[in-house]
Amino acid sequence: MAIATFAAGCFWGVEQRFAQLDGVTSTEVGYTGGPTPRPTYKQVGSHRTGHAEAVRIEYDPERITYEQLLAAFFGMHDPTQLNRQGPDVGDQYRSAIFFHTAEQEDAARAAMRALETKGRFRRPIATAVVPAPEWWPAEDYHQKYFEKHGRFGCAI
Repeated sequence: MAIATFAAGCFWGVEQRFAQLDGVTSTEVGYTGGPTPRPTYKQVGSHRTGHAEAVRIEYDPERITYEQLLAAFFGMHDPTQLNRQGPDVGDQYRSAIFFHTAEQEDAARAAMRALETKGRFRRPIATAVVPAPEWWPAEDYHQKYFEKHGRFGCAI
């Protein structure tokens, strides 16, 4: 198994979309990218922790490649928006790829170059590509949110 971490707006919808992909074996929503240890949802929403709402994915590289995960990531949100996705505004909703290996970093940068070259988006891609820092799981009530509560409250 391998690990991938992405931020693409409200983590509820992002988790649901990744969980549906064949080869993704588990998902967890949480917070990453900021210096505050063990942040809460309320703290992250205050814009003072520096964390993004993100999804940590465990996947089987024999069934789905990292490049396929990147294609899904870029297809499920607008990577040209800075610190927002639709009506969800704030640095916690930023677009980011948190890479775990040099190969993931190379693949992410190559995917972004290819999208820019093809002119897929009208504006420049604002997605950050950064090393995966400490991961903090979100509170239990956020895990598999749509499975528990149905779809509402997210731009994605």
